[in-house]
Amino acid sequence: QVQLVESGGGLVQAGGSLRLSCAASGNIVSINDMSWYRQAPGKQRELVASISSGGSTIYADSVKGRFTISRDNTKNTMYLQMNSLKPEDTAVYYCNALINTRWLNRFYWGQGTQVTVSS
Repeated sequence: QVQLVESGGGLVQAGGSLRLSCAASGNIVSINDMSWYRQAPGKQRELVASISSGGSTIYADSVKGRFTISRDNTKNTMYLQMNSLKPEDTAVYYCNALINTRWLNRFYWGQGTQVTVSS
């Protein structure tokens, strides 16, 4: 049984900052790529940022220079530091990870955390 649990969402004014966390737990052998996605009302879920097990990162153009993805492999935890937030960043943010257990290698999703940026 594997779980991904996000935390750190909330309400912030435009220009403010938030730090999201995603903690993985369960019968984990190793974690490969980890990613943050977001879904705004009426829109499709989109990739925000991704980080490999070795620390290589990619970002959506809309968040480059404002968001920073990182991970602590000793804690099976990923982070998303979000600075200079804009109202258009308002969405439910989900973490996603490719996780190896003793029996499977598959993607898992967290339950999501709401981020609301007021203007």
